[in-house]
Amino acid sequence: MPRHIKTGDQVMVITGADKGQSGRVLRVLTSRDRVVVEGINRVWKHVRPSQRNPQGGRIQKDAPIHISNVMPIDPTTGKGARMRYETRDGKKHRIAVGSGADMGTVGKK
Repeated sequence: MPRHIKTGDQVMVITGADKGQSGRVLRVLTSRDRVVVEGINRVWKHVRPSQRNPQGGRIQKDAPIHISNVMPIDPTTGKGARMRYETRDGKKHRIAVGSGADMGTVGKK
C-alpha cells in the first residue's frame, strides 16, 4: 500500500499531545508505520559520558509518532489535506482532495 506521507513533507499533527502543530518529516519508518517530525513528540534522552560527549547529561530528540496521527499540509490552502491517487504520464501522483493540488509522486524522492 502506498504511503500518503514522504520524507520532507510538511505535516500537521491531528491528534495527541502535539495536536495542531506542524513540522517537516525527517524520517518515515515503514516497518513500524511511524514518522519522525521535526519539533514534534520531543523526549529527553539520558546519555552517559563518552569521548564524544565527556560531560554526559540529557539531550532532547524527536521521537516517532504514528503515521495515522499526521496529515499532509496542502500547499495552496495551508490546511491538512486528505490524499487521492491519480496516474499521470505513467506515474502515480498524490493529489489533495480539497484543492486538487499535486503533492508529488508516490515512492522515494
